Amino acid sequence: MTPIADTSESKTTPETGDPANEQINSARKRAALSVLINLALALAKGLAGVWGHSSALIGDAIHSTTDAVGSMAAFMGLWLAGKKHPAFPYGLYKAETLATLLIAGIIILAGYEIGRQALLGPQQIPDIALALPVAVVSLFVSIGFGIYQFRTSRRLNSKALEADARDYLADGFSTAVVILSLAGGFFGWQLDRWGAAVVSLFVFWSGARLALHALSDLMDQAIDRDTEREIIRLVETHPQVARVERFLSRRAGGRYIIDLDVVFATRSLPVVHRVCHDLEDEIRSRHRRVVMVGIRAHIDPR
Repeated sequence: MTPIADTSESKTTPETGDPANEQINSARKRAALSVLINLALALAKGLAGVWGHSSALIGDAIHSTTDAVGSMAAFMGLWLAGKKHPAFPYGLYKAETLATLLIAGIIILAGYEIGRQALLGPQQIPDIALALPVAVVSLFVSIGFGIYQFRTSRRLNSKALEADARDYLADGFSTAVVILSLAGGFFGWQLDRWGAAVVSLFVFWSGARLALHALSDLMDQAIDRDTEREIIRLVETHPQVARVERFLSRRAGGRYIIDLDVVFATRSLPVVHRVCHDLEDEIRSRHRRVVMVGIRAHIDPR
């Protein structure tokens, strides 16, 4: 079957007023705010942990410090994702994926450091009056901003922000463990070291899961089957389309790039070209994660 039209040049999205670029700009602002919040949390927990002699809170401060570095990586990834360069015709969207992978590596390193301190660090009785209030305030900030960041990531289709949100929620969970270990001091239980050990395990798990998602993206994992079926159904319901012959897709930093081989029932080249461009526009408008669409048109020989 001989192709009669290839509209792959339409894979570039508009330069100005592009929803994808607007989403990236909004996500970048949230990432910058995340950096400031993480730095504030790390400083507060670090000072309280040192002055309050709490190894669990010091470990949590290390976690928040790596979160700040991870948020900086997310910001840089989002900054690169919004750039365009002729050497990268498919865009720099995977800069977000690289940022996510870096965040995962930082989280894993944090888990190792927290676990090492729990096993090898000196056992001290923490000052609950100083450490506990800081930990409680940090918990509310981490959980609250994590939920806000997660909702924003879904609205802006940003994997880097989603990774950052999960990092905040992980930080909130680890802070909750710290609070429980500190609260045990009221009953004379020395749980600080055990609290630090539990924090390290959870941090390891969180980092490994993020790394797996990022590697799947880097290896060009296809989009989910439900979205694929929706797009195929959208194309095949057009009266001039006979069927979708082939559907190829890949992820790029939380966004989708797709290529379709479409068989048309009409032999009119002007009609085929117009329908191809109309379908590409409609796919992008209905599925905001799709940033590039290429339709290779064929004529049904029957």
